Amino acid sequence: MEVLYHSTRSKSEPVTASQAILKGLSDDGGLFVPDHIPSLDKSLKELSGMTYQEVAYEVMKLFLTDFTAQELKDCIDRAYDGKFDAEEIVPLVEAEGAFYLELFHGATIAFKDMALSILPHLMITSAKKNKIKNEIVILTATSGDTGKAALAGFAGVEGTKIIVFYPKNGVSPIQERQMVTQKGDNTLVVGIHGNFDDAQTGVKKIFSDKELAREMDEKGFQFSSANSINIGRLVPQICYYVYAYAKLLQEGKIAEGESINVVVPTGNFGNILAAFYAKNMGLPVGRLICASNDNKVLYDFFSTGTYDRNREFVLTSSPSMDILISSNLERLIYRIADNDADKNKELMEALASQGKYIITAEMREKLLDFYGNYATEAEAAEIIRKIYGDCGYVIDTHTAVAAAVYEKYKAQTGDMTKTVIASTASPFKFTRSVMNAIDGKYDSMSDFELVDELSGLANVKVPMAIEEIRTAPVLHDKQCDVDKMQAVVREFLNI
Repeated sequence: MEVLYHSTRSKSEPVTASQAILKGLSDDGGLFVPDHIPSLDKSLKELSGMTYQEVAYEVMKLFLTDFTAQELKDCIDRAYDGKFDAEEIVPLVEAEGAFYLELFHGATIAFKDMALSILPHLMITSAKKNKIKNEIVILTATSGDTGKAALAGFAGVEGTKIIVFYPKNGVSPIQERQMVTQKGDNTLVVGIHGNFDDAQTGVKKIFSDKELAREMDEKGFQFSSANSINIGRLVPQICYYVYAYAKLLQEGKIAEGESINVVVPTGNFGNILAAFYAKNMGLPVGRLICASNDNKVLYDFFSTGTYDRNREFVLTSSPSMDILISSNLERLIYRIADNDADKNKELMEALASQGKYIITAEMREKLLDFYGNYATEAEAAEIIRKIYGDCGYVIDTHTAVAAAVYEKYKAQTGDMTKTVIASTASPFKFTRSVMNAIDGKYDSMSDFELVDELSGLANVKVPMAIEEIRTAPVLHDKQCDVDKMQAVVREFLNI
C-alpha cells in the first residue's frame, strides 16, 4: 500500500516519499509525516535470519513506496558497506544487565552515520525520479554529530553542495576537528556565535525565505535538509531498532513476541521517534525511555505536559543533547493531536512566540508509552566509572546519560523487562570527558594522548575516523554571527 507524506502544519496536498526527501521541510514550515505507519510484513522469526542490509530493505520498502526494489537495494548497498568497521553494522553488546546497541561504527563514529550514509543516495535517486535539474544545497545545523556525518556523506557527491553551521564553543574538540578538516570543494563549515538552537532557528529561517528560494532557483540551486527533520533521515533510523530485536531473537536472548524496552539519549527527538515508529509497525516494544541531560526540557514535558524552552541553556559533556527545541517532537505532537494540523500549528506558533506550549489532558494520555527522566553531569560520569569498573566496558557521555536514566527507571518502576540502550557515539569522540570520569589523573593529557590511553584501557582499536584527523590540516575556519548566516550562504553559492 502506497505511503504518502503530508505536513504537520496544514492540509496541503500529500507528496511522495522521494518528494518529501528532496524538500526536507514543507513549504508551510511543517515536517513531513507518513499518512499511515505501515505494519511489518515479515515475521520476527524471518527478520531474525537477516543481515542488517536485508532488515533495512524490509523496513524502508514499506515507507519509501515510490522507490523500486532495485533503487532501494542499491542505496542500501552503497550506504552500509566497508566504511563501517563492524561487519554486522550495529553490534549488540551485553553489559551491566542491558543490551547496548552500538550505533557508532560508521565513518564519523556516531549514530548519525546510520542515516547519513544512505541519505545522499536516497536524495540523488529522488532527484532523478523527479527530474530535478537544480543542484541540491544541503543546509544543516549541528549540535556536534550530524554535521560531520552529513559532510562525510555528501562530500564530493555530484550535483550537491553542503553547508554546515555549528555552535563555535558548543561541541567537543574532536567533533570540531572532524568538521573543520573536512575535504571536498562542495563543502562549507561555519562556526556561529551562539548555541545549537540559534543555529537551528537560523537554518529554518533561511529555508522559509521565499525570496531567497526564488533567487536560488534562477541560479540553478534548491535547498534540502540533512537534519533529522528530513524524513529520509528518520526512516533509516527505524531499521536498527527492528534489527536489534531480530538479533536478540536470533541469539536466543528473547522469545518471539517478547516485549523489550528501549532507552534513547535524546536531544532533537528523532532517534526515539524512530523507536516509536518501530513500535507502531508492530515491533514488540514496551516503554520508550527518553533520557535527557541537564537540558531537561523533554523530561519536564513528559512530567507536566508543558513544553517550555524559557530556561538557561546548559553546556554539558553530552553536547549533541544540548538542545532546548526538540524539532522532531512536532511529529509526535501532531500524532497525539489526532493528526490535527491546525492544533499542531497553534502549539508550534506558541513555541515560536512565547517559548512554550501546553498539551491537553487527552493528548497526555497518549504519551503513556514514554517515560522521561534526566541525568546530571555527576550521574553520567559516575555510571561511566561504574560500568568500566564492573565489566571493563567503556561508554561515551551520551550513552552514559541513557544508562543513568535506565537505572532510575528500574528503581522507580521495578520493571526488569529486557532493555536495549541506544549507544549513540563512540567514547573516542569524547575522550576527555570519558577518561576524566574513569579517573581524574588523565586531566593533564592532550586530546590525542587520551585517545591512545583510552584504546589501551578499553582494549579497543582507535577508530579510523580519529586516526585520520590527528594530522589533518584545518580547511574551514569561517565564523559568523547568527544574523549573518544567510549572507554566508549567499557568498558560498555566489548569489
